Amino acid sequence: MDLTARSRGLLVLMTLGVLLTSACSYVVIGRPSSQLAPQQSVGDGAVPIVGASEGPIDTLARNALADLETFWTERFPDVYGQPFEPLSGGYFSVDPDDVDPSLYPDGIGCGTDPRDLENNAFYCSSQEVPNSDSISYDRAFLAQLASEYGEVLPQLVMAHEFGHAVQARVGYPQTSIATETQADCLAGAWTAWVADGNARYSEIDTADLDQLLRGYFLLRDPVGTGSGEQQAHGSYFDRVSAFQEGFDDGAEACRDRYGPDRVFTQGEFTRDSDLATGGNAPPDETQEIIESSLPEFWTRAFQEVLGGTFEPPPLETFSGNPPGCATAVVDLVYCSDDGGLVAYEVTEFAPAAYQLGDFALVTGVSIPYALAARDQLGLSTDDTDALQSAVCLTGWYAAQVYNQQLSVTISPGDLDESVQFLLEYGNDPDVLADVELTGFQLVDVFRAGFLQGAAPCDVGA
Repeated sequence: MDLTARSRGLLVLMTLGVLLTSACSYVVIGRPSSQLAPQQSVGDGAVPIVGASEGPIDTLARNALADLETFWTERFPDVYGQPFEPLSGGYFSVDPDDVDPSLYPDGIGCGTDPRDLENNAFYCSSQEVPNSDSISYDRAFLAQLASEYGEVLPQLVMAHEFGHAVQARVGYPQTSIATETQADCLAGAWTAWVADGNARYSEIDTADLDQLLRGYFLLRDPVGTGSGEQQAHGSYFDRVSAFQEGFDDGAEACRDRYGPDRVFTQGEFTRDSDLATGGNAPPDETQEIIESSLPEFWTRAFQEVLGGTFEPPPLETFSGNPPGCATAVVDLVYCSDDGGLVAYEVTEFAPAAYQLGDFALVTGVSIPYALAARDQLGLSTDDTDALQSAVCLTGWYAAQVYNQQLSVTISPGDLDESVQFLLEYGNDPDVLADVELTGFQLVDVFRAGFLQGAAPCDVGA
C-alpha cells in the first residue's frame, strides 16, 4: 500500500458491488450454528473409497461425501433443471508415503500414480483416461489440515472438489480463477446446509466456521500472482468471499455470478519494490496512510452519500493504557467525549497487527474511526450493532482504496490482510469492545461493505 498523488475525481462510492458481482449478497448474522449432531458414520459400502483406511480422516471424508451426494441430489434439479448424476469414477484415498500398488491397478483419478498425490486433492474430469469423474485425496495431508484447523477443513476440501464435479455436469467458467472460486462458492452452499442441521453425518458449528476461514489462508495463491495465471485459484479475500457468497445466498448465486464480467481482487506485483517488501509500506508511512486516507474518505462520504459535513476526529496513539476517556482497556479506542477521539496502541498492538501486513493495521484503525462517523450521524457507538456497522463501513472504505478513489493505492494481498486482521483480532476483547460477533460474521459484514458500499452498513444510506 502506498501514498500517491492522484486525480481527485468523482468519488464512485457505489460502483464496486456492480463491478465484482452482478447481484447483491445478504449478510446473515447468527445463522451458522449446528442444530443436529450427526447420529452415526456412513458405512463403507454406502460410499466406497478405494484405498481407504479405518482411520478418522477417511471416516470424516466418507461422511462428508455421503452428505455431499445427498445435498446435490436434492438441490441440483432445482438449481440446474436436471437430475444429478453420481460420480462414475468414485473416490480414492492415498497415503503417498505408504502406497500399496495393488490397491490402485489403474492408478487413481485420471490414472495418476498415487505417489504423485502428495499434499493434494483433485477432481478428475477427463474422459480420455482411467478413473475419470472421480475425487482423489492425500489423507495424510488432510490429517495435517485437521490437526491445525479442525475437522472442518478436510470437509471443505471434499466440498470444493465435489463443486468441480458439479461444474463438470453443467459447464466450467472461462478462467481458472473463476472455476476455483465458483467451486468455493458451491462448497459454501453445502456448508450452510450442514450448519443448519440438515446433514446426517457431518456437523459444522460456529467455531468451525472461524477455523475454516483461517484454513483458507493455506489455500490462496501466493501474493502477487496474477488473476489470469493458468492455474490461478484466487487471493485469500477472493476465496473467502466466494465461500461466504455461497453460504449466504445459496447455489443459485454460484450458478449466476461467475460469468466473464466477474472481477477478482487478486493482482500481480508490478513494481520491484513490492516484490522486495511484499507490498507493505514502512510503519511510518502506514501511519501517514491512516492519518490521510480516513479523513479523506469520510469527508467525501458525508458530502456525496450520507449528507452533512464530517468533522475529522482527533487521531492519537498511546503506549500501554488507553486514554482516560476510554470505557474499557482496549487497543482500539473511540471516545465520544474529547471531540470524538480515535486512538490506537503502538507498543504491542500496532507492531503485531503490522506483522500481518500494513493494511491489517489500517483496517483495525478504520473500525473506531467508523464509530466516529456513526457518532456524527447520531447513531450508537458502543454495542454489537455499532461494531458490526463499523466493520461493514471499513469494507466500504477498503473498496474505495481498492477502486483507486482515494490518495492511496492498494497492493496485492492488502485485502487478504483485512481478512486476517478480522479473524485474529476482531472478536478479541483486548483489542475491541467485547461483543458477540464471530470472526466469520465480521468477515461477512466487511465483505458486504466492500461489495455494496454503505447500503448494508446500517447508517441510513
